[in-house]
Amino acid sequence: MPFVSIRITREGNTAEQKAQVIREVTETLQRVLDKAPEKTHIVIEEVDTDNWGYAGETTTELRRKSAGN
Repeated sequence: MPFVSIRITREGNTAEQKAQVIREVTETLQRVLDKAPEKTHIVIEEVDTDNWGYAGETTTELRRKSAGN
């Protein structure tokens, strides 16, 4: 039973976009690894940009700085 966890920042991703990701990841696992779609689980976790960071700063702060340029 495949389980795929996808984490993205919460920024207005639509239900339709997330459904497409789930559908296409499921199709890829079926096509490439011959995994049954009815046994494939996909979880999308959306994380606030205040809770996601890199380069020592939050994504919120990095984007704020980038917008100021």
